[in-house]
Amino acid sequence: MRSQKLSVAAHRLWYYLLTMPVLFRWKGCKFLFFSNEGDPREPIHIHVRKGEAIAKFWIVPEISLAESWGFSGKELNEIRSIIESHAKLIKERWNEYFKL
Repeated sequence: MRSQKLSVAAHRLWYYLLTMPVLFRWKGCKFLFFSNEGDPREPIHIHVRKGEAIAKFWIVPEISLAESWGFSGKELNEIRSIIESHAKLIKERWNEYFKL
């Protein structure tokens, strides 16, 4: 019975990973959305992953760090700068993906 639960959990994880649209990559970081961003949906934001490190940045009303784990302060500053230069693309892709 336990193997069935693991296979169901593995299937859900696989589906989850496949449904995360990656907008772009930079220095090993993936900038992405989750396919289910809450109900009601949270304001526009972007998730960043690199290995085990994760971060979430709000895009509106202004670009700001929501949470992070595993990134250094220097990395977060660089990531924020990249997000600032791609903010228009992030907003456009969010609206396209979530059909807003």
